[in-house]
Amino acid sequence: MEIIKTNIEGPVIIEPKIFGDARGYFFESFSQREFDEKVRPIKFVQDNESKSCYGVVRGLHFQTGKYAQSKLLRVVTGRVLDVVVDIRKGSPTFGKSVVGELSEENHRLFFVPRGFAHGFAVLSKEAIFQYKCDNFYTPSAEGAIAWNDPALGIDWQIPAEKVILSEKDKHHPLLADAPWLFDYNEDLY
Repeated sequence: MEIIKTNIEGPVIIEPKIFGDARGYFFESFSQREFDEKVRPIKFVQDNESKSCYGVVRGLHFQTGKYAQSKLLRVVTGRVLDVVVDIRKGSPTFGKSVVGELSEENHRLFFVPRGFAHGFAVLSKEAIFQYKCDNFYTPSAEGAIAWNDPALGIDWQIPAEKVILSEKDKHHPLLADAPWLFDYNEDLY
């Protein structure tokens, strides 16, 4: 796998080596050994999958405190715009985002370390999205910031009138008002 660094230290895009022929293709979507060597030592404990239609925006989510999560994301079918935002107070990149496209065509994976909010927008008719987490989901530790916070300046590539949100995602605070952010100087692992 090839590691593509982003404009923020921590999140990386992973490009797997694809082996294709007339029958189709094969690729290794995860190798613990390679991930530990090339990205960071980690132990994933939970796999999740969601299916969404065009226009769905999920995010910007994270888990707080000792329940913080790293995520390894990929798209099985369809195409999404994937977004991570640095929410570590004191970080030189606080409030900055990394945006990338994950699709069934490019097979890329996106690693989101602890201390970042994550969200995605479905750009295809539908998408199946899978991700690994290094900490179990804990409802009481849910945190989120508004997907459309103007201070973040994220172009979700979907017209506002076509965005589909969960009831929860309609009511998250702006980054400036979020009470449960991370401290850049704290070791989150």
